[in-house]
Amino acid sequence: MNPATAAAQAGPRIGGLTPFTSIDYPGRLSAVVYVQGCPWRCVYCHNQHLQARAAPAGPAWPQVRAWLARRRGLLDAVVFSGGEPTLDAALPRALDEVRAVGFAAGLHSAGMYPRRLRAVLPHADWVGLDVKAPLDDEALHERITGVSGAASSVRQSLCALIDSGVSHELRTTAHPDLLDDAALLRLAGGLAQQGVRNYALQLARPVEGSGRWAHDYPKPATLARMQGLFAGFTLRAG
Repeated sequence: MNPATAAAQAGPRIGGLTPFTSIDYPGRLSAVVYVQGCPWRCVYCHNQHLQARAAPAGPAWPQVRAWLARRRGLLDAVVFSGGEPTLDAALPRALDEVRAVGFAAGLHSAGMYPRRLRAVLPHADWVGLDVKAPLDDEALHERITGVSGAASSVRQSLCALIDSGVSHELRTTAHPDLLDDAALLRLAGGLAQQGVRNYALQLARPVEGSGRWAHDYPKPATLARMQGLFAGFTLRAG
C-alpha cells in the first residue's frame, strides 16, 4: 500500500472538533471537524493553530467517527472545516463515511485547490466557499492571503461549485482595513453576476471579545444594496 492510500484510509489529520453548532451548516445542527493545515496566511485568521500541517494533531479520525456514530439522532450534519480540508487526501472518504452514518456532509473551503474541490464535490451535500475580496482583484487577494494567484484559484473553484449543482453559500470576512464599502459592493456585484444566490457577510472581530466595530461599518446603505443582490443574504457579526 502506498503512503497516500494509507493516509486516506487512516482518515483526515484533525486539528480539533466542535461538538455542536447551529451556524456552520445553515438550517442544520452540526458538528465541525477541523482539518489541520492551510497554505494561506490570512491577516485576520482566527485559526492560526490550524495553519501548520505538521503541527500536533487532535483526535484521530477513527475516534471521531465512533463519537459521531453515537450522535445519531442528536445532530443533522457534519462539517469539515479548517485549515483547508481539501488539501487532505482522506477528505472524500471521510465525507462518504459521515453520509453512511446518516448525516448530511458539509464542507468549508477557501477555494485554493480548484481541482481538488471539483473532485470532492460529489461527496458533499453543502459547501460554504470563502471569497476574500472582489474576484477581479488579484492584488487585494494577495494582500489578504499572503500568496499570489489566490483570486484565480477562487474564480475556478466558484465555477466548479456552481457547475456541480451542490447546495452552497458564499461568504466573506469583512475587515474595514482591507475591504471598504466600495470593495464590498464590487465583490457582491461580481458574485451576483456569477449566479450566486446565497451570500453571508461575516464581520471580523475588531478586538478580542468584541462583536462589532466601533464605527459605522459597513454602512446601512451598503448592506441594503448587498442584500438586494441575493435571494438569501445573511449578516454575521462577531
